[in-house]
Amino acid sequence: MSTKSSPQGRRASEAPKGFLGAWEQLVGPRGVPALPPRRGRKPRVPVSDLLPALTFHVMNGPGTLAEHFFQLFGTSLADSSWSDRRARLPWEIFADLMRRTLRPRATRQQPDAFWRGWRVLALDGTQFSLTNTSQITTTLGKARTRRGPAAFAKIAATVLVEVGLHNPLAAAIGRHGESEWDLAGSLLAQVPTRAVVLGDRLYGCGPFAARLAAACQRVGSHFLLRARTEIKPRVLRRLSDGSRLIRVSVRDRRRRGQMVQALELREIRVRVGRPGHRTSDLRLWTTLVDPRTAPALELVQVYARRWDHELYFRQLKRQLRKTALLQSHTVETAAQEIAALVLVSALIAAQRARVAGGHLPVLRVSFSKVVELVKPMWLTVQLGDGLLTNRQINTMLARAYNLMRHCVISPRRPRTCPRAIRQPVSRWPRLLQTASIEGPFDFHIV
Repeated sequence: MSTKSSPQGRRASEAPKGFLGAWEQLVGPRGVPALPPRRGRKPRVPVSDLLPALTFHVMNGPGTLAEHFFQLFGTSLADSSWSDRRARLPWEIFADLMRRTLRPRATRQQPDAFWRGWRVLALDGTQFSLTNTSQITTTLGKARTRRGPAAFAKIAATVLVEVGLHNPLAAAIGRHGESEWDLAGSLLAQVPTRAVVLGDRLYGCGPFAARLAAACQRVGSHFLLRARTEIKPRVLRRLSDGSRLIRVSVRDRRRRGQMVQALELREIRVRVGRPGHRTSDLRLWTTLVDPRTAPALELVQVYARRWDHELYFRQLKRQLRKTALLQSHTVETAAQEIAALVLVSALIAAQRARVAGGHLPVLRVSFSKVVELVKPMWLTVQLGDGLLTNRQINTMLARAYNLMRHCVISPRRPRTCPRAIRQPVSRWPRLLQTASIEGPFDFHIV
């Protein structure tokens, strides 16, 4: 949203402002990917306008894509035309867009994003609920539970996030029903240099640890995973801080009896608890094997920050999307919607970092309040383009960011949540097939 010249060499008065200005800063000088050439006339809406319009639409709850596109570009297009256009968009456009735009943003002025000079990242996945249309249920189906099929079809997504900023670095979406494990493996090539990647028990096994170790070694990074309890590695020796140097046998996923690699890691065993409450034991694996440069107690404290990734997913689902189901009716458009949500989270992460300004932790700036403040700010700046001078716009932006600086939440209390259900399964019958009863009501006085 700066009034300086854009990468295309436009003058300050011609540079886009509001949401489009923030979008241009996000995509950078490379811009959005181009569609492959095709026969026939050119579409009315180029892909360079369609992608920011879809992202803007996901960020704004009420309204259709056609309405939000008109707010950005002042051009009308029917809803049916938008549906047809989205259905014909290849997924590679969105995958390439995320590879271009999602990048590390934390700086040394944000110490909470680093540990001993290492950028702290987290890798995790989640599932989004979809509308039960025939196009979706035939492709993805419904997950099986102990009480029958799930209520809605699910699509998995895995995101690599900067913990200190909640800034996404890479994302993969299971358009063909891929598991979280496979999606996470596709993101390993995008691990940046000098980073520590945190992961939960899903990734704490030999095959994934071997793949992640190879990816980290190529760029000079490391990982810190919570190991599964059923795995029994061989202890090589005990280190000075109580941790152990171990050897993990990596076996073939299809032939469990065949060992393909022996991986040497450092294992940290820690007992976590509070006075008066039951304790739990954790096993952590890491490629940081030197206890002098990476003390075991510090690594345990770093791993405790992995929970911030769960808060990132809560922001996507509860504070940004605000609906239980995605609005898309096909798998491809649902994947587009999730990709747009990830891009919006990158936009908001940049705004929160700007508000923090290196004077307070970025995560202390309220995500939900920043979202509610930047939407009218961007709209007002855009409507005032050509009516207000650059000085007036900059003054208004300064006041808006000063208002956001007062949206500071108190430090989060350290707590744990039990893995239990709030209410046991009652005697209500399980709804397996949807049915409805029609016709007029019949009343009887008894």
